[in-house]
Amino acid sequence: MVDDELWALIEPLLPPWPERSPGPRPVSDRLCLQGILFVLYNDIAWQLLPLELGFGSGQTCWRRLDRWQQAGAFDRLHRALLAELNAAGELDWSRACVDGSHIRAKKGGADTGPSPVDRRKTGSKHHLICDGRGTPLKVITTAANVNDVTQTLALVDGIPPVAGRPGHPRRRPESLLGDKGYDSNAHRDALRNRRILPVISRKGSPNIKGIGKLRYVVEQTFALLHQFKRLAVGSLICFRRLKKARS
Repeated sequence: MVDDELWALIEPLLPPWPERSPGPRPVSDRLCLQGILFVLYNDIAWQLLPLELGFGSGQTCWRRLDRWQQAGAFDRLHRALLAELNAAGELDWSRACVDGSHIRAKKGGADTGPSPVDRRKTGSKHHLICDGRGTPLKVITTAANVNDVTQTLALVDGIPPVAGRPGHPRRRPESLLGDKGYDSNAHRDALRNRRILPVISRKGSPNIKGIGKLRYVVEQTFALLHQFKRLAVGSLICFRRLKKARS
């Protein structure tokens, strides 16, 4: 699950261990990453990670993941992969799309709330902004009952500066597409102030032509994103697309 190319990108971003770390020699970072991906991809509890796989215990993998996330390793990986995709001409900055997707949260947590689409069961929501090809630029997790429109500007402003091309790193798409859940004149004005053309359907009117096709691309991105839960903010999706572009 962690080939040499992916490991070469991730390894330099991980925080180093102290030279004189007390206790037994820790499980290698690469094996822990394999264990992390195994747990998240198969949607099993950490304690059910089979020791015979050689990835360490589930508790070890969970602690390593928390340590890496606290250090911002996956955010830096996401930015590096976006730069590689941008350099290869694989990012479509002519338009971006915002959307939200509900996920069930059986154990609750800080970013959970009653889901309006799942009989008020506890859940969360992923809010996503992606480019015109479905590449994730920013993902935000909130409680399931948070309205999509409230996250519009947070998503736009959360796009990291993407290098890879001559000139200043890019952070803004030319236009932003959204369905009726993002209908807000105040947000349209705020997008125009950011030099982004709002292409957002209005409540009570048919959806704007072209939104349905792009939302299909977004649904595919959500399906991949949910495979790995909160991991890497779409970094693995970006890596897959980069490999495909290079092949």
